[in-house]
Amino acid sequence: MIHPKTELKFISNEIGYGVVATEFIPAGTITWALDDLDREFTPSKLKRMNPLYQNILETYCYRNNKGNFVLCWDYGRYVNHSFKSNCISTAYDFEIAIRDIQPGEELTDDYGYLNVSEPFKGIDEGTRRKTVYPDDLLNHSEFWDKKLIKKFPSIIKVEQPLKSLITPKLWNEITAIAEGKKEMKSIKENYYPG
Repeated sequence: MIHPKTELKFISNEIGYGVVATEFIPAGTITWALDDLDREFTPSKLKRMNPLYQNILETYCYRNNKGNFVLCWDYGRYVNHSFKSNCISTAYDFEIAIRDIQPGEELTDDYGYLNVSEPFKGIDEGTRRKTVYPDDLLNHSEFWDKKLIKKFPSIIKVEQPLKSLITPKLWNEITAIAEGKKEMKSIKENYYPG
């Protein structure tokens, strides 16, 4: 489920639609969490589907570490790629804002940590990386982990509208990580070797 203080908005002809903050979202906020309405498709099920559905799932899904395609039921599936993303996935089935997100600003992910099936060129943002590859999690996980661990303590300090989607057991683990009592799992655990 995507953060409730967002809306789907047309960004541009080149990009299409994206998810935009309607209010200020502080760093450390859970911006998306896997929930019971999200659908998961195995690769074998995907192959048996009509090519029309296959194309939709390839476009709007991410792949989890089991290789399954996960389709967000809400407009979380419209979060666009950026090499300078303001949200990052964790190894705990949720994403956090790694910097403050202002009203009207688009929420973005780096698709490099979403197990893309095929490489693709992103929009040039002046970064060294220009292409997203299926193995980006192996090559850039340390970089993403550093950003996550820096903001993890904020998770327990800011309002969390999606907290009800986090089990009490996981919330206790998040708290222990945020307080420096437990080590954070690496985002690399999300990798699917394809």
